[in-house]
Amino acid sequence: MSFQSRVPDPSVRGLMPGYLENLALVERLHRLLLDVIKDEFERLGMLEINSVQALLLFNIGENEVTAGELKTRGYYQGSNVSYNLKKLVELGYMHHQRSEIDRRSVRVRLTDKGREVRILMHELFARHAESLVARSIVNPDSMETVNSALRRMERYWTEQIRYIY
Repeated sequence: MSFQSRVPDPSVRGLMPGYLENLALVERLHRLLLDVIKDEFERLGMLEINSVQALLLFNIGENEVTAGELKTRGYYQGSNVSYNLKKLVELGYMHHQRSEIDRRSVRVRLTDKGREVRILMHELFARHAESLVARSIVNPDSMETVNSALRRMERYWTEQIRYIY
């Protein structure tokens, strides 16, 4: 039995190439984003933290969170987030404090040093946005169309995890 025969509906067969390309693009874009951040930090001579840690600082922002909350939001995997939070605390980019309600839970927030990295990340992303518009690569409408489609896929995958398995 061929692969195509398992997908009998012609509309599904028509969607498969684009869907598989989307999956590959999302994966490649994430890796490229990490490389872009790494290059920026190397250019600035900031070799103390890696691109995953810098993105973690950016995503936490002004919030005070637990590792569990970051995992729940879908940003990071379990051991990955715990390791990176521990390193960021050791390096002075984050404060940590045990929860008074649940002593097993540790809440983290950015230090001034962590906020500096967040500002650098924001400036990098702002330069990217300006360049994307200036070079007519995307505009606000096309970006919203892409984001809308990706949010729908995210909801679908979330439903698959929560309700199917």
